[in-house]
Amino acid sequence: QMHVAESGGRSVEAGGSVTLSCHYTGDAFASNCMAWFRQASGKVREGVAASYTGGGSTFYSDSVKGRFTVSQDNAKNTFYLHMMNLTPEDTAVYYCAADTGWDCNPSSWSRWLQYAHRGQGTQVTVAS
Repeated sequence: QMHVAESGGRSVEAGGSVTLSCHYTGDAFASNCMAWFRQASGKVREGVAASYTGGGSTFYSDSVKGRFTVSQDNAKNTFYLHMMNLTPEDTAVYYCAADTGWDCNPSSWSRWLQYAHRGQGTQVTVAS
């Protein structure tokens, strides 16, 4: 049964960096659309980044472009979110999501309900 679990959330000062990990359990890690979402207190959940683990498509929201990057380690079935130059506006619960057999696309990668497998979230807090 497929499952995703995030880790790595922590508190950091503004300007700092954090890397989140998403461990995927299941078959066919290399043919998933995997994504990161975040939800700040009192705000709507938003898509942050997504990537097709088979290679090719990667997407970022405008709010994180140039500061956040994604990567993956196929041997560890792990998807990463590398965050740098963090600001207090990046404070949120960060969620990992995965969907099998889909190579991501510009119109739907940021839709939370598009993903069949979603994690419980990990907190990132950025102090000013």
